[in-house]
Amino acid sequence: MDFPNESMSDSPQRKIGRGKIEIKRIENTTNRQVTFCKRRNGLLKKAYELSVLCDAEVALIVFSSRGRLYEYANNSVKETIARYKKACSDSSGTGSATEANAQFYQQEADKLRVQISNLQNNNRQMMGESLGSMNAKELKNLESKLEKGISRIRSKKNELLFAEIEYMQKRQEIDLHNNNQLLRAKIAESERNHSHHSNINMSMLPGGTNYEPMQSQNQQQQYESRGYFQVSGLQSSSSQMTALQPSSQYARQDHMSLQLV
Repeated sequence: MDFPNESMSDSPQRKIGRGKIEIKRIENTTNRQVTFCKRRNGLLKKAYELSVLCDAEVALIVFSSRGRLYEYANNSVKETIARYKKACSDSSGTGSATEANAQFYQQEADKLRVQISNLQNNNRQMMGESLGSMNAKELKNLESKLEKGISRIRSKKNELLFAEIEYMQKRQEIDLHNNNQLLRAKIAESERNHSHHSNINMSMLPGGTNYEPMQSQNQQQQYESRGYFQVSGLQSSSSQMTALQPSSQYARQDHMSLQLV
């Protein structure tokens, strides 16, 4: 391509006419901008021709030195980029990916084995086993850990016991209250039944409800009659005594007169 306006004064290999130029950065800003515009247009034209003539999927992205974006795509730039990424991932060797995955999983398995071994060793030490390889400092640290653990366990146990005791006390209070209410209901029912039976018995007696006052009147009359007989008896005995007294006096006088004679 012939670009007569490009300045190649710095290039000693410049030739007359349609000669080749040295490919390097153009120092002159104006010439560099002119060259960018011309070659960008030519590149876009070539991309268009390639997509039409060859039925190819083409996506072209160009950024200028000032950060401007120029793009061309016969389909979609995003879809073309996604297709490119997929092609790159598929083109990478399956064997190499498998080896990388196997190596990764092997490393993870080794780490897990080490962690399991450490946990098992710590568990045995907590149970008082495998203490031969431990020094005094490690034993002291283990002792402090066990004491802290025991204190936490005891506090949790006491908390559960207190909660259980409180629950049982509330349950017992509720049961006692329910039993008290039940007993009161039974007592009230028994009293109602007793009063009901007594009323039935009284209604079955002769005279109905007037029997009791009649019985009391008869008893009172009997008591009065008894009192009358008692008083009359006492009066008769007293009269007899008074009747007997003069005769005794007369007899006593007669006896005295007989003695004087």
